[in-house]
Amino acid sequence: MEIILRETIDNLGRAGQVVKVADGYARNYLLPRKLAYLATPGNLKVIEAERQSLLRKEAKQKGDAERLLQLLDAVEITIRRKVGENDVLYGSVTNSDVADELEKKGFQIEKRKIHMEDHVKSIGEFSIPVRLFKDVTAHVKLKVEPEKEG
Repeated sequence: MEIILRETIDNLGRAGQVVKVADGYARNYLLPRKLAYLATPGNLKVIEAERQSLLRKEAKQKGDAERLLQLLDAVEITIRRKVGENDVLYGSVTNSDVADELEKKGFQIEKRKIHMEDHVKSIGEFSIPVRLFKDVTAHVKLKVEPEKEG
């Protein structure tokens, strides 16, 4: 089924793009959530008008993301965890933990925008990528330290 995307959807396409998807995906997910239109000649005209406003909105979002990039690249967060032998953590540091620490510093970042290859399971310094916009990725410095006992 051919549809026109109203919003950018990861791994599918950008807003205003005509894409071919499975019938069930379109009927059960995209259309009820108003994330897409059916690709009809009338809807193509409607989406063209929306595309102009979307381009302006996207440009503003990218500008905001680039300003946030400047701020986030300077941020350094420290997380303390209990450690066992060989400086291995009990548990791990996840993207939720990073999002919580960033929130304490005044940054509202969704945890799904924090792209960690794997959870941090050892002490040290790490660079955590935060995808702010499609071509804008900040790198937050993360220090994992042992929890002081006593």
